[in-house]
Amino acid sequence: MKKFTFIPILVFLLSSCDPFHTKIEDQDLTVSYYEADTKKTNIPTPTTLNIVTWNVKFGGARIDFFFDCHGNRVLMTEAEVLDNMAGISTKIRNMDPDIIFLQEVDIDSKRSGYVDQVAYILNHTNLNYAVYAPQWLADYVPSDGIGQMNSGNAILSKYPLNNAERVALPLIEEQSTIVQYFYLRRNIITAEVSVATNDIVVLGTHTTAYSTDDTKKIQLELIKSKVAGIDASGKDFILGGDFNNVPPGTIKYCDFDDNACSEDSPYYPLPCSTLVNDLETMKIYAEYDAAIPQDLYMLNQDLYTSYTSDKNGFWNRKLDYIFTNGDFIANTGKVHQGITSGEMATMPLSDHAPISTIYQLK
Repeated sequence: MKKFTFIPILVFLLSSCDPFHTKIEDQDLTVSYYEADTKKTNIPTPTTLNIVTWNVKFGGARIDFFFDCHGNRVLMTEAEVLDNMAGISTKIRNMDPDIIFLQEVDIDSKRSGYVDQVAYILNHTNLNYAVYAPQWLADYVPSDGIGQMNSGNAILSKYPLNNAERVALPLIEEQSTIVQYFYLRRNIITAEVSVATNDIVVLGTHTTAYSTDDTKKIQLELIKSKVAGIDASGKDFILGGDFNNVPPGTIKYCDFDDNACSEDSPYYPLPCSTLVNDLETMKIYAEYDAAIPQDLYMLNQDLYTSYTSDKNGFWNRKLDYIFTNGDFIANTGKVHQGITSGEMATMPLSDHAPISTIYQLK
């Protein structure tokens, strides 16, 4: 009896209030500002900026989580998270970014031992400032025992970040009201950074992964509209993030046979017939400079940035991008797969590899 009465009761609750505090207001108060406990002051005035983007998988590394369908883990211990964050921070120190866009970063979540990962990275790298905007926020998520959740996008910088804003992206239209209530609320986080005589708008984002409708296309169109507005105003921007979309002209990501999930799993790869290449539709490569030009990564395994749940596999697709209306120095784009001599391995740290490029200041 309880199983059948729970749903209408829950629907009533959700229609009348926000009992689990999942709603996120798109105002300045939803953006958190951070500073390192001890600021690093020996930072010279630069002529270039080292820009990085990285989906850090909430410090989950390669634990066998339920959504990978190799295991059933939902929660990590604090010790596991701190160990994984130490590896992530070491990798960031080695890359030494001036600005880094992070996706899937937790600040107060049960699954990651309630470790504030933004603060941890600031205090264990050469970065000084950060802004954070939640994408998944709830006092309690009943599904799979996830519990309290606060996870989102962050921008970390050696230089002060100001006028930060969270811009909402649409929910997945095909989801039920109950699923939408507890599900991720994707966003763009923006801020302004002043370096030397340059005033730059930086934007980080992470689009949806599991929609079969037009949600991702709409999200990407809104992202492009946002940067087009910045460009039209005469300002420079740098946009980085996990777009959950392969580059124009490459094989669709649903064609990769590396998922262990069964067909009845919500994490089973989407059928190719339901997908389009939204990055190609947007023509974004034709209008802006990319960290790694489109023609370089065609069938180039050294430039792939992600893989899913094939524990014995290898990087096999590109989902992560950095764009600008300014100038990246040619041939400085790099994927930090961690397979070259002297470079710390990345694959044990996340299911995404970071990418970097050098931005030319004016």
